[in-house]
Amino acid sequence: MIKEAAGHVPAVLAALLVLALLVLLAGLYVRCRLSILLWYRNRYGELEINDGKLYDAYVSHAAAPDDRKFVHFIMKPQLENRYGYKLFLDEQTILPNSEPSADLIMNVSRCRRLIVVLSVAYLEQDWCNSSFREGLWRLLELSKKPIFIVFESQYRDITHPAISLLKQHRSTVTLLVWRAGSMTPSSDFWKELCLALPRKVSFQGTMGDPQTQLQEDKDPMLILHSSYLDSGGDLHPDGDLGLRGCVFGSPPPPRIGGPGIPVALATSTREDTQLRDGQRPELDISDLGSRNYGARTDFYCLVTEDDI
Repeated sequence: MIKEAAGHVPAVLAALLVLALLVLLAGLYVRCRLSILLWYRNRYGELEINDGKLYDAYVSHAAAPDDRKFVHFIMKPQLENRYGYKLFLDEQTILPNSEPSADLIMNVSRCRRLIVVLSVAYLEQDWCNSSFREGLWRLLELSKKPIFIVFESQYRDITHPAISLLKQHRSTVTLLVWRAGSMTPSSDFWKELCLALPRKVSFQGTMGDPQTQLQEDKDPMLILHSSYLDSGGDLHPDGDLGLRGCVFGSPPPPRIGGPGIPVALATSTREDTQLRDGQRPELDISDLGSRNYGARTDFYCLVTEDDI
């Protein structure tokens, strides 16, 4: 009997070890669930690009000072500067007389998501007091799974039926609660909000125009300040292929001599005259085509009437 009891000890220890491991994994999943879901979405989620949208989210909020501070000084910097989203902010009533206006339909159609800061001041609007249920159906028709944000300090004191209605339709809307610890950038609030927003695409590489990254290209068509045109020329060895001096100037003078004189002889005579008079030779802007653009092989395009 003692030997049989001793033989069950390893099996019991193994079962306890597996149980402890499962509990540990479950705890880690509960703690890191949002991070895992966000990582999976950012890696394998559906991309919403080339859909004609100009903004990632339409943010509707009340004109109250607290709501305005929350949107402009907390939500907007966090989503735009940290996560790279582009927001459209609007503090006007989105459903006057419970009917969407033409401006609302146009602006929401330009955004991929709809965010509503559902504060006490927001619920005091006419359409929220009279027909919030009908207004919610209108918003569901305009936007894909709208996001509603409520404040924890007001959440328990709100007696408006809007909160219970949003809880009943959690499958079609996203309800988020802003708590005291949500200010931290790594809080669950921002992870849940990013999960509700479209997936962002990050492009690897250096900043700037990819067609002007090589050899410090100084194309006069792409510079920001016109003072460069008055400089002494491009000193970079790989820039202008032997071209120095002012690029733009007056049109070249007419050809010297009759039609029988070669072009090269006329050009040489004109340059000698300019050098003798102390003038700097002007460059033909057509020589800009000899610049080493590297990646820019299709920057210029000529379209003829036959192509149209």
